[in-house]
Parts: sequence; C-alpha cells; structure tokens
Amino acid sequence: MEFLWPGNLALLVVVAALLIVYVIAQRRRQRYALRYSSVQMIRHAIGRGPGIRRHIPPVLFLLGFAVLVLALARPSSLIKVPGMEGTVILAIDVSGSMLADDVKPNRMEGAKQAAKVFIERQRQAKNNVRVGIVSFSDNAQIVMGPTLDRTALIEAIDRLRPQKSTAIGRAIIVSLDAIFEGTDKGPTDPDGDGISSTPGRTPRPVPTRPPPGQYGTASIVLLTDGENNQSPPPLTVIDEAVNRGIRVYTVGVGTPEGAIVTNEGRQARSELDETTLKKIAEASEAKYYNAQTESDLNQIYDHLATELVLRDERTEITVVFAAGSAALLLLAGCFSLLWFSRLP
Repeated sequence: MEFLWPGNLALLVVVAALLIVYVIAQRRRQRYALRYSSVQMIRHAIGRGPGIRRHIPPVLFLLGFAVLVLALARPSSLIKVPGMEGTVILAIDVSGSMLADDVKPNRMEGAKQAAKVFIERQRQAKNNVRVGIVSFSDNAQIVMGPTLDRTALIEAIDRLRPQKSTAIGRAIIVSLDAIFEGTDKGPTDPDGDGISSTPGRTPRPVPTRPPPGQYGTASIVLLTDGENNQSPPPLTVIDEAVNRGIRVYTVGVGTPEGAIVTNEGRQARSELDETTLKKIAEASEAKYYNAQTESDLNQIYDHLATELVLRDERTEITVVFAAGSAALLLLAGCFSLLWFSRLP
C-alpha cells in the first residue's frame, strides 16, 4: 500500500499524544484511589466499577482517529479491476486514388475522419483497447504501434498525406506484424507522409494465437477504396490473418460510380471496389461497411474482438479508510453513551 499524501501521516503524532494523556490520566486515577484507608473499600469500589469496559470507548476513539489520519494520507493499493482489452489496427489507404472527391471533401479525408471517430469512440468508452495505425500506398508502413494514447493517434492520422499506388495485401501483412510485435511504436514521422522512421519502443502485451478455427482479441480495420494494384493480391494473403485468428473488417471509402482523379498530372477514373473488400471480410468471418453510412460505422465497435480481463491497477482506497474511521468513532460514542451516559 502507498500513500498519495504521505506528509499527512505526521498527524499520527496527535494520536500518540492522546494515548499518552489517557495513560497518565488512568495512573492519576489509580493514585487517587490509594488514598482510601481501607483496602476492602477499594476492592468493593472496583468490584462495582465498569472494569475493562471503561477503556473500550477511548480505545475505539483513538483507533478511529488513527484510521482517519490514514484516510487523510490518501492510501492507494493494487486492486484487480475488470476491463475490456484488445488490439485494433487501423490500416488507412493513402494512395492517389483516395483523392477522388465522390466522398466530400475527398476519400482520404473521409477515411481519416472515420478513423478519428473510431478512436474517439474508444476514448469515450474508457476501455483498454489498444489502437495502432498502418498507412499504405505502394507499400505499407507502421505509423504507430498499438497504444492507449488517443491524442497521439489522432495526431498521427492528421499527418497522413496521399502517396502513389494501392497495396492492400501488404497492408494486411504489415498490420499483422504490428499486432504480434512486442513493442509500442511512437509517432516519429519527419516527412509528414504517415511513415514512421525511428519509432520508440515500450513493452506491451502481445496477443497470442488462438486455437485453429477460433479468433483472438485483435482485429484489423481496413479503410480503403479497394482498388488494389500492387502485389501480393489481398485474397492470397488473407489466409495468413485467418491462421493467426485475426478478423479483417473492411470499410469502403467512395461510391461505386467513382470519380475522376488527377494525380501527378494524370487523370483516371477511380471506382470503389466493394467486391474485393467484401471477399476480404468474408474470408476472415468479418464484415464489410461503407464509410458513407454512420450507422454502418457504428456497428464496427460492436463486432470488434475484445475480452474481459482482470488486471492490477493502482486505485485510491481513501473511502474504505474513511468508512472504517466513521464506524469506529460511532461505536466509541455509542458504547460511551450506553455505559456511562457521556461521550468519550
């Protein structure tokens, strides 16, 4: 047990002083009793006296006061607290096709906004779901490993900038790496392109592989327009996620009609490839959602894999000591009034 305000423990000196005063008072009482000339009278008086009951109210009072001092020092202890835990990787497409404006202001901003809404939902829920960020274009990079720092996650998303091609397969592979690595990676992105160059490392719990046919407490949420144009094809690597017990939820950003995208002086029509995204989700027994529908996005939170665990958490237990002090003081007062018709 530790104390948040240990300086207040100095008040225990007052308890010790009261105890000394009480002992001195009792000795004076005994000396006064010896002035009687008849020993038989003393024994008779003591026999009719309260005996040991005389000391019970003062002792309870001193104990209650001592416990109150401990409460003023704000004690804290490690207590097993239940909580929801899990790991979620947000894989965000930063390819050139995400500049299409069929989702206003464009697909990338729509994906970023959807990711921020997801993170804010975790903040409001006050759970222990660790969220990580992976960005992908012609390759995939870990922007931030799974962490509980919601503010840092929002800042990392804001730094994402459009790049080139779309490598969904690589995004799935790197997201799996982010889940099963034993470190947190901090946001160190000097180029502002969503690529973490020299991440810091701190220990974190790593999800274990569940038995075959079951799913673990980690998930991947893939936010993309689904137009993969880099190897490996996503449907050839999704088995790796399935074998590790990871569900891959897909979020389509854009409209099936698509829009004309101008990137590096070239124009091309970019359409939302819902077919591929649905197949990815179905292969891992997850679901496909559309970023344009807020109700669909809200369903993601209800389907993510989490588990109820008991973990040690330092918790202030001042209220326990305060309640104990009140009980002891109340007992002292009740016994004193009942036996002696006065307060101790």
